[in-house]
Amino acid sequence: MTRRDQPGSPSATSKPASRRAPRGSISRPQIIEAALKAVTTTGFERMTIRSLASELGVAPMSLYRYILDKDDLLDEVVDELLWRSQPIPPRSGSWQSRITTAADGLRHLLETEPAALYVYLRHPVVSPAAIRRMEMMLHILRDAGFDEASAREAYAAIQTYTIGFAALAASRATWVPKDDAGQVAVELPTFTSPRQFARGLRYLLGGMQHEARATRRDA
Repeated sequence: MTRRDQPGSPSATSKPASRRAPRGSISRPQIIEAALKAVTTTGFERMTIRSLASELGVAPMSLYRYILDKDDLLDEVVDELLWRSQPIPPRSGSWQSRITTAADGLRHLLETEPAALYVYLRHPVVSPAAIRRMEMMLHILRDAGFDEASAREAYAAIQTYTIGFAALAASRATWVPKDDAGQVAVELPTFTSPRQFARGLRYLLGGMQHEARATRRDA
């Protein structure tokens, strides 16, 4: 059940796939849940409107009463993944550790769920879960001494670094150097390791803290 489901809603899994469901017996939350299952099992590339309709026991055109297209559906699926994976800051700890936890959570989601990376690279993600995460991170930055403008600039830098790092890591996930590759080629995979992500983020946060202190001194 997704967080959008209401009590008493019929379950998508209760319908035999081999029989046509009664008209009006599906809902947008049920379609999202079926798409979420498909994305996390067979992959978003193989998911089609027709395959989802078959799973739900309805005609393909029936789904278009509730969704615009596959990309519209993927936006909802990724919002659900954000809620479920919870790549948000913890409530305690230093501001650096809280920001790092949130950034690394998003990095991990983008690297392990191709659908999430696809959506984040396709357009700015402003879904409810993404906005909630952003607001929590901005709050942490403000509490750490950043003014409103600096907090937003810092958040943008962290988000850009995280998404870019995840995209590069995903593109190199299956890369294997040739037998005669040089030392540099052999070391390339370490550039996109979780350890390197944490190290780079530490440098980034350190620079932000230094600039925030300088701004306060000059104010």
